[in-house]
Amino acid sequence: MNELCHGGIMDSVMKTVKDFITGLTGVLASVIGLGIVAAIVFGGDVYFFGNVIETIMGYVVMLGENGLAGLIVLLIVLGVLNIK
Repeated sequence: MNELCHGGIMDSVMKTVKDFITGLTGVLASVIGLGIVAAIVFGGDVYFFGNVIETIMGYVVMLGENGLAGLIVLLIVLGVLNIK
């Protein structure tokens, strides 16, 4: 049982889950970037991506209206996405 929790199967499972979440986050960030480029190139409401730029601008306005709380949320999001 001690081997199961310390350096055994659980560590392997947790590493696999962490790697999956990291990969999924990277893919979603790439899709958002692609949506922004598609909205710039094709303008406005792009099929499959919707109106990405307007949605992001709405989030920026929402964070800006909330002052310090918005700044804290932004820092947390950047920390989770590991953006420097």
